[in-house]
Parts: sequence; structure tokens; C-alpha cells
Amino acid sequence: MKKLFAALLAGVVLAGALTGCQSGGKETAAYTKEQAQAILDGGIFSESLEPLDCDVAWALFSLEDAGLTREQLTDGVYYRSAGATCEELALLILDGEEAAQKAKGAVEQYLAGQIESNRDYRPAEIPKLESAVLKQSGNTVLLVVSPDSGAVEKALEA
Repeated sequence: MKKLFAALLAGVVLAGALTGCQSGGKETAAYTKEQAQAILDGGIFSESLEPLDCDVAWALFSLEDAGLTREQLTDGVYYRSAGATCEELALLILDGEEAAQKAKGAVEQYLAGQIESNRDYRPAEIPKLESAVLKQSGNTVLLVVSPDSGAVEKALEA
């Protein structure tokens, strides 16, 4: 009887520990800088992208207009074409999932604006913009504008 009680108690403690590791009953994996670097190094882009800092991403994506504070963008990487193409890679790391959802909405608006402003200026870039990979996972937002969105998806699966 003591062994049965001890086993039940151990099971309850283990179940409680496992539940305590999850936030809100679900755990969502976030994108990482390593994944962003693998995409950058994967030969997916038609030209070399220039590294920029998160303050540039903050301004370009109008994250303040989405109701975010600069402090909520805690980390990330941002690479962008020097001007010949619309290609770019952004990984935004925010202070929570709700902030990431707001940031994703702002990036969606940014993409729509890019499509509209490049329609006459660089029409060959429109397919890249329309097939851009834009994903939010956990507290992260990933944007990749490239000639091969399928290769980006494969890189994320690896």
C-alpha cells in the first residue's frame, strides 16, 4: 500500500512539474538567430544583404504605430538589400507573444506598402514580395523576402 501511495504521489508531482513548464497550457517554439543565419547563408538570396540594426527595423516596420514600445523589441537581426532588390530577412524578438502578434500585423502592413510602392518602380520584385515568408511563433516574427520562398520553408524545417 505504501508503494502504491508513493507511486501515485510521484505521478502527481511529475504531472504538476510538466504542467508548470508550459505557459498557458501550450508551448510555442520561437524562431532563432541560428535559423535566420542558416537562411542567410543558404544561397537563397540573389545578392548579398547588408546587416542593419534593430532600430532600423523598428522604424521601417512602424512598430510604434502598432502599439509597441521600443523596449518590447528585445533582440533580433535585420538584413536588407543595398537597393537593387526588395530582398530582406528580419527576425524580430519581442518580450512576449502578444507583442509578436502586433509586430506581425505591422510587418504585414509594411509588406502591403512595399508591394504598392514597387508596383511601378520595380515590377520584377512584386512576386518576391507577394510570396514573402512571414511567420510569427512564440515571441518572434520572421520575415524573408527572397526569390525562393520554398527554399526558406525547407530551411525552417531543417
